[in-house]
Amino acid sequence: MKDADFQQLLASVKEAGRIKRGEQAPARKFEVRAEDVKSIRAKLGKSQSEFALMIGVSVSTLQNWEQGRRQPEGPARALLKVAASNPLAVAAALDPNRVVRPAQAVRKA
Repeated sequence: MKDADFQQLLASVKEAGRIKRGEQAPARKFEVRAEDVKSIRAKLGKSQSEFALMIGVSVSTLQNWEQGRRQPEGPARALLKVAASNPLAVAAALDPNRVVRPAQAVRKA
């Protein structure tokens, strides 16, 4: 690793520590509102148990998100952000009940 890249990485880690300790505000913050989680699930046409299974969280965690008692964090937040903008892509990748049909061969005339 180049020294300049290492120094930039080190500075980022130190900044993350200051943010975590509350000494510095984050430059940006992504929040997923409770109604967003519920609408994402509705766009996919899933029950709470189906959606929780699909994204790999417990039903109680999903319920806490939907009722605003908790906020999704880390990878779950990122996944929900993708699902909000492209629910079909998330369904294609994660839905265990989705039937994938092979592409039909193109016949030459």
